[in-house]
Amino acid sequence: MPKGVSSHFFLGANSPTGFFSLYDGLIDLKTADSVYIIKGGPGCGKSTFMRLIAEKLTEAGANAEYIMCSSDPSSVDGVVFEGLKTAFVDGTSPHIVEPQYPYVVERYINLGEFYDTEGLKEHREDIIEAFDTYRKFYQSAYSFIRAARSMEDDMFNAVVSSTVLDKILKRTKGIIQREIRGKGDGGGVKKRLLSAISPDGMICRFDTARAICSRIFEINDNYGLAHFMLTRILEAAQKAGYGCYALYCPMNPSTKIEHVLIPGLDVGFVSSSSLYPYDAEPFRRIRLDACIDPELMRSQKKRLKFAKKTQMALLDEAVASIKTAKLHHDRLEKLFNPYVDFGAVYTLADNVAKNLLEKLD
Repeated sequence: MPKGVSSHFFLGANSPTGFFSLYDGLIDLKTADSVYIIKGGPGCGKSTFMRLIAEKLTEAGANAEYIMCSSDPSSVDGVVFEGLKTAFVDGTSPHIVEPQYPYVVERYINLGEFYDTEGLKEHREDIIEAFDTYRKFYQSAYSFIRAARSMEDDMFNAVVSSTVLDKILKRTKGIIQREIRGKGDGGGVKKRLLSAISPDGMICRFDTARAICSRIFEINDNYGLAHFMLTRILEAAQKAGYGCYALYCPMNPSTKIEHVLIPGLDVGFVSSSSLYPYDAEPFRRIRLDACIDPELMRSQKKRLKFAKKTQMALLDEAVASIKTAKLHHDRLEKLFNPYVDFGAVYTLADNVAKNLLEKLD
């Protein structure tokens, strides 16, 4: 059996309002067989536990959707096996997950039971100090992101007009007529994030878009205009019966769509900007910035230059704060690690994986 396909998304964002969560859309609970909510403190192996299971299942042919941590993109906060109707998720702060249908769909896995709690008490003061310190740096990061968002809004307001929107909607109509053809076999909208404001900087998993759709339309957009095109493409695809990924922007994760993927049509539309430049040759390129009146751009040149420079500086500070917060979280994990029975964690992961592998046979 060929190895399964892996994709990588985020369900949480470091945003202007704090940590923003889309974890309630991890998997459809009405149709899921099992959702495992993993509890336990820092350094107990939650990410490793999920990664071990995912590696065993993908080797056996299952497709895995990894949910990465926006505050540490090397860490896994969840894994979804759509074909097995099964998911695993870190249910601890800040993405607290509690069951809606306990023990008929969701159940707990408590990795905290593998701590040597008596040994941890020797480091009580250091642990409390590290917790308090890293939380403070996240608050600083959110303040910088909030200020950066205000600069983004100012740039948008400087260039948007009814004429610009009319041009975008006209181009969108043509794209829909050419690309949204036939009828899909149903499917809803999966809400995810492809990008993150992280300790590694501003990152976007464009590789996931390419893994899901071979035809990628790159939308050049430095002023927040792509949302108007993408919402209409999403609506048209849904009306035609195609399942879609609606991928939101971490700077405005509650309302602003940044990318749309339509697997049934093998086509994806991704925004590309100075913050998140597309890193491959696209199938087609759409230059939305060209819809803006050149005279308007000239008249707003100083304002736009100032706003962009300020936004970048603020996001640099946000990234620095998140990076410092991660250093303190790493210190927490080092304090906890010596008091975890990792052998027991690995054995449990093996047993859970074996049970799921039986579903593939």
